[in-house]
Amino acid sequence: MTIRFGPAGLGGWKEAISNLNEYHGLGLRACEVAFTYGIYLKKEQAVEIGKVAGKLGIQISIHAPYWINLNSKEKRKVEESKKRILNCCEIGEVMGADCVVFHPGFYSGFEKEESFQNIKKQVLEILKIIKEKKWKIKIAPETTGKINVFGSVDEIARLVDETGCFFCIDFAHILAREKKIDYKYIFSKLNDKKLHIHFSGIEYGEKGEKRHILTDINQAEDLLENLPKNVTTIINESPNPVGDSVKMLGLCKSAGVCK
Repeated sequence: MTIRFGPAGLGGWKEAISNLNEYHGLGLRACEVAFTYGIYLKKEQAVEIGKVAGKLGIQISIHAPYWINLNSKEKRKVEESKKRILNCCEIGEVMGADCVVFHPGFYSGFEKEESFQNIKKQVLEILKIIKEKKWKIKIAPETTGKINVFGSVDEIARLVDETGCFFCIDFAHILAREKKIDYKYIFSKLNDKKLHIHFSGIEYGEKGEKRHILTDINQAEDLLENLPKNVTTIINESPNPVGDSVKMLGLCKSAGVCK
C-alpha cells in the first residue's frame, strides 16, 4: 500500500522551500497548503513551490478559506464562496496541487434536503467552470465536525455520487460529530482509487468539534489497520502536524502496512 503522510501547513513564502526540503528529509511525501485565512501566495511563488515539490516527490493539496458557505441565504455570500474555491483551484493548478479541500457550508436555517440541493447546485457550477478552464485539479468537500454544519459521511458521499466531485475524509471530524468511527461503513460509502484523509486527535462535546489535539497513537493504529488498499494521502492537522506525521509514518512502516 502506498501512503503519503504530511502536515497541514507549509508556512509563508520565505520558509516554504526550506520546509519542503525538511519534510522530504523526514520521509514525508505530502503537504496541504493552508489558505484557510486567504490565499497568501502569488502565482509565481506557487509555480516555484510546485516545481520543488515535484522534484521532491511531495504531493501538494490546498485547504480553502474557512469562510465558505455554499448554502447561505445571502446570494452574495454564496458567490463569494464559489469565487474563493475557484481562486484556490486557479493557484493550485499552477502549483500542481491534487485537490482543494473545503467545508461546504452551514444548514443556515434550511432543511437538510434543501441544504443538500443548494450545495449540490453550487458544486456542479464550480465543476463546470473547472472543466471549461481545462484544469486538472479536483475539489474535495470535507466531512465536518459540528452537528449544525453540512458534512456528514452520508451527505458528502451523496454529493460525490450526484456531482462526481472528489472528497476529503476527516476522521477527527467524524469522531466529533458521530461520537464513534465506523471504518467499514465509512469506506463503504466513500471509497475511490485514491483517498484524501485528514487525521488528528480531537476534543469534542455534544455539539461536536471543539479543537484539534495531538494525535492519539491507538486511534492512528486503528486507522492504518482499517485502510483499504488504495493510494492514500494522510494529512495531519494536530497542533504538531509535522511531528505527528513522522510518528504515523514510523507506525505505518513498523506495522508493515505501507512501503
